[in-house]
Amino acid sequence: MSKWMEQIYDHIEKQASDKKFDFTTKEIATYFGIQRSNASRELNQLVRIGKLIKTNSRPVRYQLADQKTAPDKYVVSYKEDRKPRVKQQPYLVNTPELDRDIFSRLIGANGSMKNAIEQAKAAILYPPKGLNCLITGPTGSGKTFFAHAMFQFAKANRVIFGTELIVFNCADYANNPELLMSHLFGHAKGAFTGADQEKTGIIDQADGSMLFLDEIHRLPAEGQEMIFYFMDHGTYSRLGETTKTHQADVRIIGATTEDPHSALLDTFVRRIPINIHLPSFESRPAFEQVDLVRIMISHEAKRIERRISVTEDVVKALIGSVNFGNIGQLKSNVQLVCARGFLNHMQEEQIELTLADLPEGIRSGLFRLADKRELLSELSKSLNSKIVILPNEDILSIQSDAYELPYNLYDIIGDKAALLKADGVDQEEINQFISTDINIHLKSFYKDHGFAFDQNNKLGEFVDSKVIQLTNEIKQLVEEQLGHPYPENFIYAMSLHISSLLKKIQVGERRKTNVNIQEMITDYPQEFEVAHEIRKGIGQRFHLTIPENEDYYLAALLVSLENNTVEGQVGIVVASHGQSTASSMIQVVKELLAIDTLFAVDMPLDMSPKIALEKISQAVLSANEGKGVLLLVDMGSLATFNLEIKRQTGIEVLAIDMVSTPMVLEAARKAAVFGTSLEDLYDSLNDFHGYSVLQPSSEALYDSSGRPPAILAICASGEGTAKHLQKMIQATLKEHAAQHVQVITLSSVALPAQIQKLQENYQIIAATGVIAPKIDVPFISLEKFFTQEIDDWLEPLLVEGQIVENQTTILDRSDLRQICIDYMAENFTFINPQKLIDPLLQFTQDVMYSWKIPIDKSAFQINFLLHVAGMVERIVLQQPLSGTVEEETSLAADPMYASLHVKTLSLARTLNLTITAMEEYYLLLLIKKAQVDTE
Repeated sequence: MSKWMEQIYDHIEKQASDKKFDFTTKEIATYFGIQRSNASRELNQLVRIGKLIKTNSRPVRYQLADQKTAPDKYVVSYKEDRKPRVKQQPYLVNTPELDRDIFSRLIGANGSMKNAIEQAKAAILYPPKGLNCLITGPTGSGKTFFAHAMFQFAKANRVIFGTELIVFNCADYANNPELLMSHLFGHAKGAFTGADQEKTGIIDQADGSMLFLDEIHRLPAEGQEMIFYFMDHGTYSRLGETTKTHQADVRIIGATTEDPHSALLDTFVRRIPINIHLPSFESRPAFEQVDLVRIMISHEAKRIERRISVTEDVVKALIGSVNFGNIGQLKSNVQLVCARGFLNHMQEEQIELTLADLPEGIRSGLFRLADKRELLSELSKSLNSKIVILPNEDILSIQSDAYELPYNLYDIIGDKAALLKADGVDQEEINQFISTDINIHLKSFYKDHGFAFDQNNKLGEFVDSKVIQLTNEIKQLVEEQLGHPYPENFIYAMSLHISSLLKKIQVGERRKTNVNIQEMITDYPQEFEVAHEIRKGIGQRFHLTIPENEDYYLAALLVSLENNTVEGQVGIVVASHGQSTASSMIQVVKELLAIDTLFAVDMPLDMSPKIALEKISQAVLSANEGKGVLLLVDMGSLATFNLEIKRQTGIEVLAIDMVSTPMVLEAARKAAVFGTSLEDLYDSLNDFHGYSVLQPSSEALYDSSGRPPAILAICASGEGTAKHLQKMIQATLKEHAAQHVQVITLSSVALPAQIQKLQENYQIIAATGVIAPKIDVPFISLEKFFTQEIDDWLEPLLVEGQIVENQTTILDRSDLRQICIDYMAENFTFINPQKLIDPLLQFTQDVMYSWKIPIDKSAFQINFLLHVAGMVERIVLQQPLSGTVEEETSLAADPMYASLHVKTLSLARTLNLTITAMEEYYLLLLIKKAQVDTE
């Protein structure tokens, strides 16, 4: 258990002995002084591991699981008259018996999951000790859930006797083999600084049970070698030991989204005899997709103890909204829809979900289904016009789910609604405020699981964020002017079009008017008028003159998106060497543009030209809709296939080599614009220069003197923290194509003497760090630097020459602690953040208390703690800061030094280090600076 879980459990256990039986999340959060969401997460985790049980009342109450007598509690529900109706209901204790065949209850057990289940059973039951296996499948396909089902099956059939599946995410230590080895196998006493006692690893925890290695492709080669040696011999050594004297009996399950043969060592793959592949959501039959929606809604119904009814269109929209995240994305969308429905119908016995309750991104799922007539037909067979789901429906519950929220979202909604109402906020404002809050909670959670609710993040890989922002404004304008909504892929298609247009203008290319498109647009005067407004808006936003003939192309794009499909468009086939190179490129297009009429041919390097020709010819036949086919290939030799394919099939084929994902995106986008011919598409792609990367405004970055722009990074010594700030800012500048902006590190001591010279040589446009230079430039405190995304303040600076002032964030201890851990993990190599954080935090707070530095000065705490962390790493590397004899003499004479020295000696003993005088000198500078600021 985590530190917070242990403290919370101990508190509840102690209070139970004093006849205080149960607790709410708010009571626990108040007692420990932590955020409510953090308290909810820890309490729910205690429920999952069987330490606590909880009620289905509102608010939810928690009690010890082994308490013999549980008092009756009350559940409050609401009728339409909004008067509370109280009914008595006892605690619900979750003590399900293990299914001997839990797999039989999985959706698709006799369908799309049948083969995977048979393989899993074989791996578990194979004598004498079962087989190690690998689960593959796309993001969100249910790999973690399936691994837990395997564990439950093994436990029910008495193959293993462990109490829980041990889970380890390989990505956590992918870049640190030593910490990886310590976490997996443990370490001996003295193995590294801070290792003051022997520690067991997760292999010990999994002895006699199962170990699930998620994202196994993130294991470095050394880590894979450690694991396969253990799989071969069953023995291992701990970090710091020279002999492999420890033994364990562990069944290993790995999971990856990658192709094992390209992402893992061959020697490692050979030791895993069973590869279980989970299907994507899209490949599962319609009735399974409906069942998955139903079971996910039933989970939400059980959470809120209400019936939920959904219309046929809602189910279809949810299914159509899954375009990249599979079951994980479906679950996130179901949670979002149910949360909004709960907010809109909070006072009603039954939550009625209609299309009006769906956010636009999910509602547009209906548009995505428009072309999938066969799927729509099958869905209609499996759906009634309305489905009512009860909260007590039989639900398969497995111990853990990677996409299970660590808090009760409905508690948060209910509590905030009550608070806002008590403050006199009207219902419309309450709904708007909490809807935003719901999005923030869920987006934040699912971002950590590899995807978000929209695809703007993926689109941002190809298109500048300012173009995406403008396109969102254009979409609103278009829908107002033309009087009907556009599908979500409007954002992607229009953003790509604008970005491609800007690139053409940047390279000085002028596009000739296509006569065919010009004639066709005469039938669409409204769209042409709106296109004219769009062209003017693009020109004004980016200070460019856009050619007038662009009105026709913009109008054609509007018409195509309005009609959603183009009858008989040019077919596209992508052929590339590699196991999945072509498939990966067209998958991006399908995700962004919701276009399915592309075909991929993946060609392993050992595939013969004859077989490659056969496969490409078959793909061309499938892609042809009567307008010919464009063949996009990676190598020039393949481009000659078009003549032979035309001879064999009679289909007009043109080929372009050097294919890339942006080229496939551009081809698919243009093919979907009505009136585009094969020849026009071919010509335009031969002139395709990629998508525009907008350069920062020169007016914001240069003055008349021609001095280069620079950002100052200031810390106590000019080393350590300042160097890390420099590295982080430079990485973001590179993303913005602004490498010409220099980042200069500077010590706070040298700042007064050097600032004038720096201003003579550079145009200083901003500063960050421990102290603000006394010059008229924006300053980003360390507190803001670590609590905001760098992009949030850097992009406005580059584009407009100013920083948007955001409200200062007040950090609690847990937030501050996590910021420091994350920073140390990313920027230091030879220290262990998890081990160091507590002694460093204690040292920092002792210093603040002794010199009366207010505890709410988060910026000082962060800077001082991270400076000390850098000091520890420098000492470990035997590279401490140096100084002059005068500085060392002044330190010894300083009246504050004796008190600081006592504290540094204590820290040095804790960490088994020797802290040098000059390191203490810079610590004292930081303290004195904080005292001046406080006065």
